[in-house]
Amino acid sequence: MYISEEEVRAVLTYEELIPAIRQALIDFSAGRVNQPARMILRAGNAGDHRNGWFAVMPVVAGDYMAVKTVTWYPANDELGLHTHMAIVELLSRATGEPLAVMDGRLITEMRTAAVSAVAYAALAPAHFDVAPESFGILGSGVQARAHIAALRHVWPEISEIRIWSRVPLNAKRLADELGARAASIEDATSADVVLTATSAQVPVLQGGLLKPNALVLAVGATGASIREIDDEAMLSSFIVAESKKCVERESGDVLLSGATVDADLGEILANPNAAKIPRDRRIISKSVGMAIEDVTAARLVWQARQSTASRHKG
Repeated sequence: MYISEEEVRAVLTYEELIPAIRQALIDFSAGRVNQPARMILRAGNAGDHRNGWFAVMPVVAGDYMAVKTVTWYPANDELGLHTHMAIVELLSRATGEPLAVMDGRLITEMRTAAVSAVAYAALAPAHFDVAPESFGILGSGVQARAHIAALRHVWPEISEIRIWSRVPLNAKRLADELGARAASIEDATSADVVLTATSAQVPVLQGGLLKPNALVLAVGATGASIREIDDEAMLSSFIVAESKKCVERESGDVLLSGATVDADLGEILANPNAAKIPRDRRIISKSVGMAIEDVTAARLVWQARQSTASRHKG
Protein backbone atom coordinates (compact mmCIF):
# COMPACT_ATOMS: atom_id res chain seq x y z
CA MET A 1 0.00 0.00 0.00
CA TYR A 2 1.30 3.45 -0.92
CA ILE A 3 0.13 6.41 1.16
CA SER A 4 0.59 9.76 -0.53
CA GLU A 5 1.48 13.07 1.09
CA GLU A 6 -2.13 14.21 0.69
CA GLU A 7 -3.33 11.12 2.58
CA VAL A 8 -0.72 11.66 5.30
CA ARG A 9 -1.86 15.28 5.66
CA ALA A 10 -5.47 14.17 6.04
CA VAL A 11 -4.81 11.98 9.10
CA LEU A 12 -1.62 13.16 10.85
CA THR A 13 -2.31 15.85 13.47
CA TYR A 14 -0.15 17.66 16.00
CA GLU A 15 -2.72 16.83 18.68
CA GLU A 16 -1.71 13.18 18.39
CA LEU A 17 1.85 13.57 17.13
CA ILE A 18 3.25 15.82 19.88
CA PRO A 19 2.43 13.48 22.81
CA ALA A 20 3.50 10.46 20.75
CA ILE A 21 6.88 12.07 20.01
CA ARG A 22 7.26 12.93 23.69
CA GLN A 23 6.84 9.27 24.64
CA ALA A 24 9.11 8.15 21.80
CA LEU A 25 11.95 10.35 23.07
CA ILE A 26 11.49 8.97 26.57
CA ASP A 27 11.63 5.41 25.19
CA PHE A 28 14.72 6.22 23.15
CA SER A 29 16.64 7.64 26.09
CA ALA A 30 15.59 4.64 28.22
CA GLY A 31 17.14 2.23 25.71
CA ARG A 32 13.87 0.76 24.46
CA VAL A 33 14.56 1.63 20.82
CA ASN A 34 16.94 -0.10 18.41
CA GLN A 35 18.19 2.71 16.18
CA PRO A 36 21.59 2.45 14.46
CA ALA A 37 23.43 5.51 13.25
CA ARG A 38 22.03 7.20 10.18
CA MET A 39 23.95 6.27 7.04
CA ILE A 40 24.67 9.35 4.93
CA LEU A 41 26.08 9.43 1.42
CA ARG A 42 27.00 12.56 -0.48
CA ALA A 43 25.13 12.75 -3.76
CA GLY A 44 28.09 14.26 -5.63
CA ASN A 45 25.75 16.20 -7.90
CA ALA A 46 27.75 19.42 -7.50
CA GLY A 47 30.98 20.69 -6.05
CA ASP A 48 29.49 23.59 -4.11
CA HIS A 49 26.53 24.33 -1.84
CA ARG A 50 24.23 22.49 -4.26
CA ASN A 51 25.77 19.14 -3.31
CA GLY A 52 23.04 17.06 -1.66
CA TRP A 53 23.02 14.02 0.54
CA PHE A 54 21.11 10.77 0.68
CA ALA A 55 20.47 9.10 4.04
CA VAL A 56 19.06 5.76 5.21
CA MET A 57 17.46 5.63 8.67
CA PRO A 58 16.31 2.23 10.06
CA VAL A 59 14.66 1.67 13.44
CA VAL A 60 12.87 -0.98 15.50
CA ALA A 61 10.45 0.34 18.15
CA GLY A 62 7.40 -1.15 19.82
CA ASP A 63 5.36 -3.27 17.43
CA TYR A 64 6.87 -1.73 14.31
CA MET A 65 9.99 -1.46 12.21
CA ALA A 66 10.68 1.22 9.65
CA VAL A 67 13.28 2.58 7.31
CA LYS A 68 13.26 6.10 5.94
CA THR A 69 15.24 7.13 2.92
CA VAL A 70 15.65 10.89 2.80
CA THR A 71 17.45 13.39 0.61
CA TRP A 72 18.56 16.92 1.45
CA TYR A 73 19.46 19.27 -1.38
CA PRO A 74 20.05 22.72 0.17
CA ALA A 75 19.84 24.56 -3.16
CA ASN A 76 16.49 23.06 -4.14
CA ASP A 77 14.65 26.13 -2.89
CA GLU A 78 16.34 28.04 -5.71
CA LEU A 79 14.59 25.65 -8.10
CA GLY A 80 11.21 25.86 -6.41
CA LEU A 81 11.61 22.33 -4.99
CA HIS A 82 11.54 21.02 -1.42
CA THR A 83 14.99 20.76 0.15
CA HIS A 84 13.98 17.54 1.94
CA MET A 85 12.21 14.61 0.29
CA ALA A 86 11.65 11.19 1.81
CA ILE A 87 9.93 7.80 1.73
CA VAL A 88 9.06 5.73 4.83
CA GLU A 89 8.51 1.97 4.72
CA LEU A 90 6.60 0.62 7.72
CA LEU A 91 6.79 -3.08 8.68
CA SER A 92 5.33 -5.34 11.33
CA ARG A 93 7.86 -6.27 13.99
CA ALA A 94 6.03 -9.51 14.76
CA THR A 95 6.10 -10.94 11.23
CA GLY A 96 8.33 -8.68 9.15
CA GLU A 97 5.36 -8.03 6.87
CA PRO A 98 5.58 -4.76 4.93
CA LEU A 99 2.53 -2.75 5.94
CA ALA A 100 2.82 0.43 3.91
CA VAL A 101 5.14 2.71 1.99
CA MET A 102 4.31 6.34 2.53
CA ASP A 103 5.57 9.71 1.43
CA GLY A 104 7.92 10.94 4.13
CA ARG A 105 8.32 14.60 3.28
CA LEU A 106 5.40 15.79 5.39
CA ILE A 107 6.24 13.26 8.09
CA THR A 108 9.74 14.73 8.31
CA GLU A 109 8.33 18.26 8.40
CA MET A 110 5.79 17.57 11.12
CA ARG A 111 7.86 15.33 13.38
CA THR A 112 10.69 17.91 13.37
CA ALA A 113 8.31 20.63 14.53
CA ALA A 114 6.73 18.25 17.04
CA VAL A 115 10.14 17.60 18.62
CA SER A 116 10.61 21.34 19.07
CA ALA A 117 7.15 21.62 20.61
CA VAL A 118 8.03 18.85 23.05
CA ALA A 119 11.34 20.56 23.86
CA TYR A 120 9.65 23.91 24.40
CA ALA A 121 7.01 22.41 26.70
CA ALA A 122 9.72 20.73 28.78
CA LEU A 123 12.24 23.57 28.92
CA ALA A 124 10.33 26.86 28.90
CA PRO A 125 8.51 26.47 32.25
CA ALA A 126 11.79 25.63 33.97
CA HIS A 127 13.72 28.39 32.21
CA PHE A 128 11.49 31.46 32.09
CA ASP A 129 9.99 33.23 35.10
CA VAL A 130 6.90 34.04 33.03
CA ALA A 131 5.74 32.59 29.73
CA PRO A 132 7.61 34.25 26.83
CA GLU A 133 5.64 36.12 24.20
CA SER A 134 7.98 36.84 21.28
CA PHE A 135 9.10 34.26 18.72
CA GLY A 136 11.85 34.98 16.20
CA ILE A 137 12.31 32.72 13.20
CA LEU A 138 15.40 32.53 11.01
CA GLY A 139 14.17 30.92 7.80
CA SER A 140 10.95 31.10 5.83
CA GLY A 141 10.52 27.57 4.49
CA VAL A 142 8.33 24.66 5.49
CA GLN A 143 9.88 24.36 8.94
CA ALA A 144 9.06 27.97 9.79
CA ARG A 145 5.40 27.36 8.97
CA ALA A 146 5.33 23.94 10.66
CA HIS A 147 6.90 25.25 13.88
CA ILE A 148 4.35 28.03 14.21
CA ALA A 149 1.56 25.45 13.87
CA ALA A 150 3.14 22.96 16.29
CA LEU A 151 4.25 25.46 18.93
CA ARG A 152 0.80 27.01 19.16
CA HIS A 153 -0.35 23.72 20.70
CA VAL A 154 2.04 24.11 23.65
CA TRP A 155 2.67 27.87 23.70
CA PRO A 156 -0.65 29.74 23.65
CA GLU A 157 1.03 32.92 24.90
CA ILE A 158 2.73 33.64 21.55
CA SER A 159 1.74 37.18 20.70
CA GLU A 160 4.52 38.36 18.40
CA ILE A 161 6.16 36.41 15.58
CA ARG A 162 9.12 37.91 13.71
CA ILE A 163 10.36 36.21 10.54
CA TRP A 164 13.72 36.78 8.86
CA SER A 165 14.87 35.22 5.61
CA ARG A 166 17.88 35.77 3.40
CA VAL A 167 15.21 36.41 0.75
CA PRO A 168 13.16 39.26 2.29
CA LEU A 169 10.22 38.68 -0.06
CA ASN A 170 9.84 35.14 1.29
CA ALA A 171 9.77 36.42 4.86
CA LYS A 172 7.12 38.99 4.00
CA ARG A 173 5.01 36.46 2.13
CA LEU A 174 5.02 34.02 5.06
CA ALA A 175 4.47 36.78 7.61
CA ASP A 176 1.47 38.10 5.71
CA GLU A 177 0.04 34.59 5.47
CA LEU A 178 0.42 33.80 9.17
CA GLY A 179 -0.24 37.11 10.86
CA ALA A 180 3.41 37.64 11.73
CA ARG A 181 5.80 40.36 10.60
CA ALA A 182 8.91 40.31 8.46
CA ALA A 183 11.93 41.42 10.45
CA SER A 184 15.63 42.11 10.24
CA ILE A 185 17.89 39.36 11.48
CA GLU A 186 18.76 41.52 14.49
CA ASP A 187 15.08 41.92 15.38
CA ALA A 188 14.23 38.26 14.91
CA THR A 189 17.26 37.10 16.90
CA SER A 190 16.40 39.34 19.86
CA ALA A 191 13.09 37.54 20.56
CA ASP A 192 12.52 35.48 23.71
CA VAL A 193 12.45 32.23 21.73
CA VAL A 194 14.38 31.89 18.46
CA LEU A 195 14.02 29.16 15.84
CA THR A 196 16.90 28.46 13.45
CA ALA A 197 15.47 26.58 10.48
CA THR A 198 17.72 27.58 7.63
CA SER A 199 19.61 25.92 4.81
CA ALA A 200 22.72 27.82 5.88
CA GLN A 201 26.08 26.07 5.83
CA VAL A 202 27.88 28.82 7.77
CA PRO A 203 26.58 30.59 10.92
CA VAL A 204 23.71 33.04 10.54
CA LEU A 205 22.70 33.18 14.22
CA GLN A 206 25.10 35.47 16.07
CA GLY A 207 25.29 35.03 19.82
CA GLY A 208 25.86 38.73 20.36
CA LEU A 209 22.32 39.41 19.17
CA LEU A 210 20.58 36.95 21.49
CA LYS A 211 18.97 37.86 24.78
CA PRO A 212 20.98 36.67 27.80
CA ASN A 213 18.33 34.05 28.60
CA ALA A 214 16.99 33.27 25.12
CA LEU A 215 15.70 29.81 24.27
CA VAL A 216 16.91 28.68 20.84
CA LEU A 217 15.25 25.82 18.96
CA ALA A 218 17.88 24.76 16.41
CA VAL A 219 16.73 22.39 13.66
CA GLY A 220 18.76 23.38 10.58
CA ALA A 221 22.36 22.54 9.64
CA THR A 222 22.16 18.75 9.96
CA GLY A 223 25.64 17.55 9.07
CA ALA A 224 29.01 17.41 10.76
CA SER A 225 30.61 19.97 8.45
CA ILE A 226 27.91 22.67 8.31
CA ARG A 227 26.40 25.02 10.86
CA GLU A 228 23.97 27.90 11.36
CA ILE A 229 24.96 29.07 14.89
CA ASP A 230 28.20 30.84 15.77
CA ASP A 231 30.72 29.96 18.48
CA GLU A 232 29.58 32.69 20.85
CA ALA A 233 26.02 31.39 20.94
CA MET A 234 27.06 27.75 21.22
CA LEU A 235 29.67 28.26 23.92
CA SER A 236 27.53 30.57 26.06
CA SER A 237 24.50 28.26 26.12
CA PHE A 238 23.20 25.28 28.05
CA ILE A 239 22.71 22.71 25.28
CA VAL A 240 19.95 20.11 25.28
CA ALA A 241 19.92 17.47 22.55
CA GLU A 242 17.07 15.27 21.34
CA SER A 243 19.81 12.61 21.55
CA LYS A 244 23.22 13.47 22.92
CA LYS A 245 24.84 10.68 20.93
CA CYS A 246 23.20 11.69 17.63
CA VAL A 247 23.87 15.39 18.04
CA GLU A 248 27.50 14.85 19.03
CA ARG A 249 27.93 12.71 15.92
CA GLU A 250 25.99 14.74 13.35
CA SER A 251 25.77 18.40 14.38
CA GLY A 252 28.37 20.75 12.94
CA ASP A 253 27.12 23.42 15.33
CA VAL A 254 28.36 21.26 18.20
CA LEU A 255 31.39 19.64 16.59
CA LEU A 256 32.89 22.73 14.96
CA SER A 257 32.35 25.01 17.97
CA GLY A 258 33.70 22.54 20.52
CA ALA A 259 30.56 23.00 22.62
CA THR A 260 29.46 20.40 25.16
CA VAL A 261 25.99 18.88 25.18
CA ASP A 262 24.68 19.27 28.72
CA ALA A 263 21.51 17.18 28.73
CA ASP A 264 19.42 14.67 26.83
CA LEU A 265 15.83 15.74 26.16
CA GLY A 266 14.36 12.27 26.70
CA GLU A 267 15.91 12.05 30.15
CA ILE A 268 14.46 15.45 31.10
CA LEU A 269 11.04 14.35 29.84
CA ALA A 270 11.19 11.21 31.98
CA ASN A 271 12.53 13.08 35.01
CA PRO A 272 12.43 16.89 35.07
CA ASN A 273 15.12 16.81 37.76
CA ALA A 274 17.54 14.90 35.51
CA ALA A 275 19.20 18.22 34.61
CA LYS A 276 19.16 21.59 36.31
CA ILE A 277 17.71 23.90 33.65
CA PRO A 278 19.30 27.35 34.10
CA ARG A 279 17.23 30.52 34.27
CA ASP A 280 20.15 32.90 33.79
CA ARG A 281 21.77 31.40 30.68
CA ARG A 282 20.73 30.84 27.13
CA ILE A 283 19.44 27.40 26.23
CA ILE A 284 19.88 25.77 22.84
CA SER A 285 17.71 22.76 22.04
CA LYS A 286 19.45 21.04 19.15
CA SER A 287 17.67 18.53 16.91
CA VAL A 288 19.13 16.56 14.01
CA GLY A 289 16.18 14.22 13.43
CA MET A 290 15.91 10.54 14.31
CA ALA A 291 14.29 7.45 12.84
CA ILE A 292 12.30 6.85 16.04
CA GLU A 293 10.44 10.08 15.27
CA ASP A 294 9.67 8.89 11.74
CA VAL A 295 8.33 5.50 12.80
CA THR A 296 6.23 7.20 15.47
CA ALA A 297 4.57 9.42 12.88
CA ALA A 298 4.24 6.58 10.36
CA ARG A 299 2.57 4.40 13.00
CA LEU A 300 -0.03 7.10 13.62
CA VAL A 301 -0.71 7.39 9.89
CA TRP A 302 -1.04 3.62 9.50
CA GLN A 303 -3.30 3.23 12.52
CA ALA A 304 -5.54 6.06 11.33
CA ARG A 305 -5.83 4.43 7.91
CA GLN A 306 -6.66 1.07 9.49
CA SER A 307 -9.28 2.64 11.72
CA THR A 308 -10.90 4.32 8.72
CA ALA A 309 -10.87 1.07 6.75
CA SER A 310 -12.51 -0.79 9.65
CA ARG A 311 -15.29 1.79 9.91
CA HIS A 312 -15.98 1.53 6.20
CA LYS A 313 -16.20 -2.27 6.44
CA GLY A 314 -18.58 -2.00 9.35
